[in-house]
Amino acid sequence: MNNNAGRLIVALDLADPLRAKSLAEELSPLGIGFKVGLELYMAGGPALVAELASCYRLFLDLKFHDIPNTAAAAVREAASLGIWMLNLHASGGKAMLLAAREAVESLRHKPLLIAVTMLTSIGDHDLAEIGLSGSTTENVILMARLAAQCGFDGVVCSPLEVAAVKAAVSESFITVTPGIRTGGAEKFDQQRVAAPADVIASGGDYLVVGRPITGAADPFLAAGRIIADMEVAR
Repeated sequence: MNNNAGRLIVALDLADPLRAKSLAEELSPLGIGFKVGLELYMAGGPALVAELASCYRLFLDLKFHDIPNTAAAAVREAASLGIWMLNLHASGGKAMLLAAREAVESLRHKPLLIAVTMLTSIGDHDLAEIGLSGSTTENVILMARLAAQCGFDGVVCSPLEVAAVKAAVSESFITVTPGIRTGGAEKFDQQRVAAPADVIASGGDYLVVGRPITGAADPFLAAGRIIADMEVAR
């Protein structure tokens, strides 16, 4: 992929649908993608998702995690909105992931299926609290391998695990990375973060950036700087 702008996905993590649509229109000349997560989905619902998906490459970030039948039904409904990519928690297990994969096989429009590994807000010290052994990276690799076995297109992981995931699965296995920060930017509630150029250098495919762009005084300029930083690694 030579167009680094096409690797950038701006997270429209806003509670105001009108503001989200205005921001997407403002940034669309850059040729980037957009993400709708739980906050905006609750504010605007499926109708807003369908509207945005009709204009832009849209990543629906609802992180489905349920029994296989329910997850598969949710995936089918999400796909009907015309989205480009959606995700499910890998920790939902093999049966759920396979049901999701089967759910899109008969569809004319097949969105990319991406498995969430470990949230970027989680560090090694958090794993014991939720009963998981091993390091964050080890758990990410386990989940990435499971997702690949179930026919998924890729995973969401932190920038720090991109190279390990590519080595453990394949170079063509897609990585979607939140936790992107430039310079001394505030981490907010993220722990495992890296700069855009570092993600590209490690082989990352898509970078998800929210507050550093949406919270900037000039979002278009902020997004342009992220893209310029990505270019450094080319």
